[in-house]
Amino acid sequence: MNGHAYVYIMASQRNGTIYLGSTVNLAKRAWEHRGGVVEGFTKRYGCKLLVWYEAHDGWEEARQRELRMKEWRRSWKLQEIEGLNPEWEDLYDRIAQP
Repeated sequence: MNGHAYVYIMASQRNGTIYLGSTVNLAKRAWEHRGGVVEGFTKRYGCKLLVWYEAHDGWEEARQRELRMKEWRRSWKLQEIEGLNPEWEDLYDRIAQP
């Protein structure tokens, strides 16, 4: 995975509840969401599938992209997911390190 920071979307299921976030350690953060390690939105709504992510050169760039995307309509976010991942597969195994 290139880049130093990531914007990502977790989902409860295809077309279900989605959560948009940013992080410098995508594998760790996705693992935390999947395991319900941190109390909050993703644990409450069962957003355990990593369905989309985007790499950025730095934290500030990723954070700004996250904030812009949070203003988007839901339909635009769904288009973004389906552009990368039309089947809404869980991408966690692709980014997790053994």
